[in-house]
Amino acid sequence: MGDTADIIKISVRNLVEFIFRSGDLDNRVGGRREADAMQEGSRIHRKIQKQMGSSYTAEVPLSITLPICREDIEFLLVVEGRADGIIKEEEAVTIDEIKGMYMDLEYLSEPVPVHKAQAMCYAYIYALQNELEKIGIRMTYCNLETEDKKYFEETLDFADLSQWFERLREQYAKWALWQIKWGRKRNESIKAMEFPFPYREGQKKLVSDVYLTVLRNKRLFIEAPTGVGKTISTVFPSIKAMGEGLVQKLFYLTAKTITRTVAEETKQLLTEKGLLLKAVTITAKDKICILDKADCNPDSCPRAKGHFDRVNEAVFDLLTSEDDISREKILEYAGKHEVCPFEMCLDTATWADMIICDYNYVFDPNVYLKRFFQNEKKNDYAFLIDEAHNLVDRAREMYSAVLIKEEILQVKRLVKGKDKALEKALDTVNNDLLKLKRECDETKEQENVSDLVLHLMHLMSKYEDFLTEHKDFDGKDEVLSTYMNIRHFLGIYDVYNDKYITYTDYTEQGEFFIKLLCMDPSDNLKTRLDKVKSAVFFSATLLPIRYYKEQLGGREEDYAVYAPSPFDKENRFIAVGRDVSTKYTKRNEKEYRKIIEYIRVFTESRQGNYMVFFPSYQMLNQIEELSRGILDNVTVQGSSMTEEEKEGFLNDFTANPDSTRIAFCVMGGIFSEGIDLKHDRLIGAVIVGAGLPMVCGEKELFRKYYQETRSSGFEYAYLYQGMNKVLQSAGRVIRTTEDKGAILLLEERFLDNRYQELFPREWFPYQVVNKDGLKNLIDEFWQSN
Repeated sequence: MGDTADIIKISVRNLVEFIFRSGDLDNRVGGRREADAMQEGSRIHRKIQKQMGSSYTAEVPLSITLPICREDIEFLLVVEGRADGIIKEEEAVTIDEIKGMYMDLEYLSEPVPVHKAQAMCYAYIYALQNELEKIGIRMTYCNLETEDKKYFEETLDFADLSQWFERLREQYAKWALWQIKWGRKRNESIKAMEFPFPYREGQKKLVSDVYLTVLRNKRLFIEAPTGVGKTISTVFPSIKAMGEGLVQKLFYLTAKTITRTVAEETKQLLTEKGLLLKAVTITAKDKICILDKADCNPDSCPRAKGHFDRVNEAVFDLLTSEDDISREKILEYAGKHEVCPFEMCLDTATWADMIICDYNYVFDPNVYLKRFFQNEKKNDYAFLIDEAHNLVDRAREMYSAVLIKEEILQVKRLVKGKDKALEKALDTVNNDLLKLKRECDETKEQENVSDLVLHLMHLMSKYEDFLTEHKDFDGKDEVLSTYMNIRHFLGIYDVYNDKYITYTDYTEQGEFFIKLLCMDPSDNLKTRLDKVKSAVFFSATLLPIRYYKEQLGGREEDYAVYAPSPFDKENRFIAVGRDVSTKYTKRNEKEYRKIIEYIRVFTESRQGNYMVFFPSYQMLNQIEELSRGILDNVTVQGSSMTEEEKEGFLNDFTANPDSTRIAFCVMGGIFSEGIDLKHDRLIGAVIVGAGLPMVCGEKELFRKYYQETRSSGFEYAYLYQGMNKVLQSAGRVIRTTEDKGAILLLEERFLDNRYQELFPREWFPYQVVNKDGLKNLIDEFWQSN
């Protein structure tokens, strides 16, 4: 086989989990299906490995390269992984596979099949490479709370092991062959692909920067103003890099559904130009489930019964029958093979060239696509992270954990009389929380919660036993929800470091809680970013860039670029009202009436659609009430609008309207970013205030932390987040190079240097106005446009 043969790599774990999974889809926690999910991997592995003697070698890398020829196509299949341990004694060698779980080991009567299969793979590779006729395997299960162990041991003849591995190889070969054939077909189409538009100013350089970032295995941070075409400018060069073998898979990560739609449309545009690319959009389970309410178990859903027996064939059928994979195709083939469409979508993603999904599928420790990131080695993947400014707060949230005392008590009520051991464990945790509550009148930092954590681990063990025995009962959803919260809390505690604090406080409803608060998510994000070759972060608002690089896991050597705006500055009017303040101490009727007068002058200058963004619903409602009889045709964003209401709200923004329409909205809300009202559908925006978050206990903890660590407490806790909301809201106005629009910033603080430093380049120069001087300037702008 020549040096140029195609190579397919797969980890031992992914191989056996893919081939040997079987049976029902069942979300009823407990028992064997949770054995892997519940492992606290590294900690228990290290502890057990250190307890072994000199005959034990831990973390042994093993790999095998298998030449395969199918349909006159020759390729190499590389199976690789790391054995937890190898025990070498005088007469025998044993492969050790270690798993940790909270479940009482008495419930485990035999090893989990995929765990045994992992050990057998390592045993085959080691025996082959060391010419052994026999080799042992041992599955070591350890209870994470008690550290009790249970072993399953077996000695295998190499001849039998060889036959077993050959069957495994044969089963996977058809998938590997499809992957080779599709990759060649895809790459031919990529070679012929050309950029679908004339390049705008600076766009060609941006495309080049993205390509070079992938080529050099770097991370790139792009501040790209609206209209640059950042989606096509990142997707196109990344696909080109894929065609040249520089990257195997693309992840397009977003914070909102609308940006996922833009990514889908961009891919579809390239498809219409001849590109062959299998792209999968991961849709939330509740939106694609065939049931009114998702309940993934064979008693509630007919497709859950035997799902894993059928899903591989369903995916193979889809891949070999359809070049273009849509949500509708997923639903069609899931129906044809009677499998869960959500789980099938996740499995299809394994074979897709491009995965479009929310941030959490990659970064959230609870829901991330584990199959892609289990290897210690870097994967040939690239992340394209859209609207990356959103990832800071999202990551802080993902890597934080909270427990609410009242939920513990509610679970105790729901399981009362069913399991005394569980009730006792819940009592112990509740007493820990009660003690903390008695010492807490308001937000309070906690130094040491190790006793609570030990009691939570004990509770998880009893929870596991209970859920193994009780599949269905009243209140199951609440009991499972709290179980998952505790599991997440323990998982976050396991990665807790000096970038965390622990505090206790009360919810608005008066419920007492304890929170492990992630102050700086960079370490957590780096854990995932270090698993891939390249990442491109892009947004219209990444200022200050040093802040976002720091918080999002950037390194000194990573690139940062500012894409020039393609807009003609003559088409845009930007003014700052010098005599307006939204500081809490100045919020009164007199100030509000001044704001209303500004809005009146601004919107009367030209007939059209306008948005006015406020820092809170409270201010919005107060000003809306005062504006009655002064401002006409005002519509207000609701605090909890449905998708249909949101769509209707936006549909009213028609081009060339018969009368002026003024929409009152909230900064940071659903209409302040991600919406695209092009041309004359929106001609002006008024930004009332600097968008600073409300002062609260948690925000003050951030301010204190960053004052101590960066001497920038106000900036990190309030200013950067507030100004990002301002920039996003203002960005709704001009969406294409042909648009003309006006932006009015009503807040005297915008003239402060700290705020000015966060203005994007294209905002300069701007006008400084008072209420009386605005009319002439805005009239002059519209007359010239």
